[in-house]
Amino acid sequence: MAKRIIISVIVLAIFLAVIIGLFEFKLMVNRKIAYAIAHMPVPPVTVSTGIVRSDIVPQAIHIVGSLTAVQGVQVSAQISGNVTAIYFHSGQMIKAGQKLVQIDNTTQLAQLKADLAAESLAKTNLLRTENLMKHRAAAQATLDANQAALLQAKAQVAGDRATLEKLAITAPFTGYLGLRQVSLGQYVSPGTPIVALNTWTPLYLDFSIPQNELDKLHIGETVKFKVDAYRGQVFTGKVEALSSQVDVASRNIQMQAVLANKRLLLKPGLFGRVTLLTGVNTKSLVVNADAITYNTFGDYVYVVHKTMKAGKPTLTVESVLVKAGNPIGNDVVVMSGLKAGEVVVIAGQVKLRPGAVVAVNNTIKP
Repeated sequence: MAKRIIISVIVLAIFLAVIIGLFEFKLMVNRKIAYAIAHMPVPPVTVSTGIVRSDIVPQAIHIVGSLTAVQGVQVSAQISGNVTAIYFHSGQMIKAGQKLVQIDNTTQLAQLKADLAAESLAKTNLLRTENLMKHRAAAQATLDANQAALLQAKAQVAGDRATLEKLAITAPFTGYLGLRQVSLGQYVSPGTPIVALNTWTPLYLDFSIPQNELDKLHIGETVKFKVDAYRGQVFTGKVEALSSQVDVASRNIQMQAVLANKRLLLKPGLFGRVTLLTGVNTKSLVVNADAITYNTFGDYVYVVHKTMKAGKPTLTVESVLVKAGNPIGNDVVVMSGLKAGEVVVIAGQVKLRPGAVVAVNNTIKP
């Protein structure tokens, strides 16, 4: 019995020794793997780079502006009545004088016929009186009264025709119509909108400039206009007018430029970014706009440096705070923080940290 107990204890001890040995072996392997990982060289981050360069930069003022039509109206009724005919379609290009809407004119046509008859009678009475005057058979007062009656009848006819013209609503100028806002049979009153009519070429570009830039504002200066609807396209125009006073509420001065809009891409009411060239050029540092990472704590770029690690030349990056200026196409002016000729990262910044090793591959596009 004692012998069995001893054998069982020995077997248990051997089993425990094996378990502990396996556990220690696993810990040793994990420590070696962790050590190898900790001392494994970090693979370089692949980035694309650009050069900080010195360039002649045109000085410009960057603001926002909106487009308005040189000629634009909301066509509306002048006289009350029911719409009896519509002669246009929404979005149609229309010629000056082209008929748009007819308002019920039956009463006015009947009145015109009555007044034409009255005019004809007045003419007959006047001729008869003139003939009698030649034979001294009528008084001068009768002649004067008949002349006045004819003039009054003609004025009444002219008034009828003017009313009929107002009931036949026409386009005041050539342009493009908006959306139709009336229907057949609808009763309209003076001021009821019928359709918007605008010219598209040229267009006015309206914008405001702070008063402290007043010395840089001149008639004839070039403006560039960009809208999100046509990314990459720049529309160019000329400053044509400058307000005669500074707005006392905003302390800005209103300016107006004219854009040709020959391709009819732009529409009145579009809002976009305006660049007003002041005609002055200065030498400045510029860099690709994608190099700058914008942050609430300051804008920065990653500058690439050549260093030696383990006797081998290595590329590392340093985070540098910069002060960015005005954008110029795909570039931006750098007012401080960089020097001409420095290499900066323009793609791949997301994976970077100060001191990170990088590999340059300029086939990567931002």
